[in-house]
Amino acid sequence: MKSLKTLGLTAALMMSAAGLANAQTALEGGEEVNMVLLPKFLGILVFDQANEGAQEAHAELANPGELLFVGPTPENSVAGQIEIMTTSATQGQGAVMLSNNAGDQIAPAAVAAQENGTRVVTWDSPIPSGEGEDIFVAQVDFGDMGVVMADMAYSILGGEGQMAVLSATPDAANQNAWIASMQAALEDDKYANIELVDIVYGDDQAEVSYNRALSLVDQYPDLGVIMSPTTVGIQAAAKAMQDEGLCDQVKVSGLGLPSEMVSYTMNGCAPEFALWDFRDLGYLTYFTSYGLATGQLSGEIGESFTAGRMGDFTIEEDPGRPGSKRILMGPFTIYTSENVEAAAG
Repeated sequence: MKSLKTLGLTAALMMSAAGLANAQTALEGGEEVNMVLLPKFLGILVFDQANEGAQEAHAELANPGELLFVGPTPENSVAGQIEIMTTSATQGQGAVMLSNNAGDQIAPAAVAAQENGTRVVTWDSPIPSGEGEDIFVAQVDFGDMGVVMADMAYSILGGEGQMAVLSATPDAANQNAWIASMQAALEDDKYANIELVDIVYGDDQAEVSYNRALSLVDQYPDLGVIMSPTTVGIQAAAKAMQDEGLCDQVKVSGLGLPSEMVSYTMNGCAPEFALWDFRDLGYLTYFTSYGLATGQLSGEIGESFTAGRMGDFTIEEDPGRPGSKRILMGPFTIYTSENVEAAAG
């Protein structure tokens, strides 16, 4: 029989090991690493906000290296992102922070970047296969987002009616995952009287999205809701319904910025929508990327660290992409006439 002293020592060692396993890594600033924040494309407010968050973290960590905010044009997003990823690797960038709009087409360039010593952290929209990606910083759980969209449609339609989806681009991994999870949610008996009639793409361009929204109304006379999980699409669709005097007939919902959607929510065109804080997303992505690029984080599942003002996060397996890793930020907020004005201000 082991002595009480031995048992006590064993217990102490076990507690010490558990404490180490659960320890939060506090990242040390001041190390020089050049980094690139690569959005889907330039000219969208939410990506500018993500850059503000990344710049905040860059200053807070006192990184003497360069933080570049570069992206392609909307018309050249896929090829442009691949080109910037390739160029970043040849320039020896320490990390590329990618909101992916190129599907798995960008994977070979991302793998080449990793082989060249560049850490690749995705945010907002991952690489579907996970190939070439160190970690995905997820704004929300993608499965939960699908339920939220289904519930908003249910609320707006009163549990019965037709809905259509106005997405961004066909290769946007986040959009596709949210739509797929919404379709899965709609299979529940709760939504039995809601019919998803179509999914169309506005390419995250305001004019294209505006016209696609009007085309949906023309094609489906009984349409009740246009669900647009993109800040460009939801604003364009709401404006289209407002301009054509259709807000009493067709409501708009999805993901939008309060500052861009407040008027449409208050006039009833878009009675409810959801979003998270893109500044926080940029901030957390920068902390994650800096930790990896400086070698302070290994990037292994179960590893925890402190991301400045946002607190502690843990790397976990991505439940939607087995074999890939994610950090889950959260939460999202649902906006209505009761809270949108305060958020917009």
